[in-house]
Amino acid sequence: MVDGGLTIVTEHMPDVLSVSLGFWVGTGSVDEPEPIAGASHFLEHLLFKGTAERGAREIAELVDAVGGDLNAFTTKEHTAFYVRLLAESADLGLDILSEIIWGPALRKDELEAERQVIVEEILMHSDEPAEEVHDLFNAAMYPGHPLGRDVLGLEETVRATTRDQVAEFHRKHYRTANVVVTAAGRVEHAAIVEGVVRRLDKAADEIGRDVLLGGARPERVAPSAPAQRLMVLNRPTEQAHIMIGMPAFERDHPDRQVLNVLDHILGGGMSSRLFQTVREERGLAYNVYSYRSGYQGAGDLAVYAGTAPSRASEVLKIVTEELDKMAASGPTPDELTAAKSHIRGATALGLEDSGARMSRLGRSQLAHGRVPSLAELDAQVAAVTREDLARVAKTVLDGPRSLVVLGPFDDDAFPDWDGRANGH
Repeated sequence: MVDGGLTIVTEHMPDVLSVSLGFWVGTGSVDEPEPIAGASHFLEHLLFKGTAERGAREIAELVDAVGGDLNAFTTKEHTAFYVRLLAESADLGLDILSEIIWGPALRKDELEAERQVIVEEILMHSDEPAEEVHDLFNAAMYPGHPLGRDVLGLEETVRATTRDQVAEFHRKHYRTANVVVTAAGRVEHAAIVEGVVRRLDKAADEIGRDVLLGGARPERVAPSAPAQRLMVLNRPTEQAHIMIGMPAFERDHPDRQVLNVLDHILGGGMSSRLFQTVREERGLAYNVYSYRSGYQGAGDLAVYAGTAPSRASEVLKIVTEELDKMAASGPTPDELTAAKSHIRGATALGLEDSGARMSRLGRSQLAHGRVPSLAELDAQVAAVTREDLARVAKTVLDGPRSLVVLGPFDDDAFPDWDGRANGH
């Protein structure tokens, strides 16, 4: 950690030619006041429009000229800006990321142009029912809470947000104590620290040290309202998009790796129970899977399936039967062994390039305040027992279940839903 609370984390990879650099801001859509919902994503777009010294075109041309890749993304709890390029061009990467994070121009004409781009993105997103159903799912799981809002924001809030509101949001959240800088690849930690500190000092002199340095992570209030048990959105779609959700563990829960293994057994791959029963044995869906989400103070486990509307009730019955079975008896020894092996292999394969390593550093540091070693993660997964899985399966899968359906159905299309297979 350097002046102002800025955290810098690096990982040396001697066998690669690249370096991936990331600036991770510990603010996402969950931290936005409702009138400016979408501000984090708005800023993500605007920071690429240029600084006082460089325009958007110049930034793009500089990165392209060295074969690099510059991008960003916004989540519910953080916003990340990153560049991947040859290690010999690391200084260029630090120059650009430092400038756009700490010295964006936020020009009014560019803001207005980008506003329309984001509105089009929102409209495009709503035209994709397989994507929209996940937004509905979040709204059902976290009613009245920012976790239930789409990261993109609402069309009306994006249209109404002013340049001054965006600039104030940037001033509040893009201070050093809320930023983590990560680097992975052919890098030396001392060189990265020196390069970041030098650029930070320059920015602080220009902007004002009291404006840039310090600050704090956002304060968050955990969701308190119970999840909505049933949500149906009538759309004239060719497929029914079905989601079942259950409250699960927050991101720091000691059983999060147990839930990781359980999720894989349930619907995390081609050998999973849901894939085999719904798709392979009965041919009822092309896409069927589960996933888990962990946030500060909340979490959930979700199951998704897309099927013909005429088969929606059948798919729903099969999925709930599988949830009931897992809650009652847990996984088999063979399922546990296969899941551990898969997670171990997938984790190793997923970290073969500098970009993936850099992302792991940023996500872990922001979420947990530290970066666990791969050996530590491997040991946590290896330590999961059938007893652990049975306990967590009963806790999560035996709890209340929410159903979200998007498709050609009326509000009363699922009158018998109670979360269990015998309710159909």
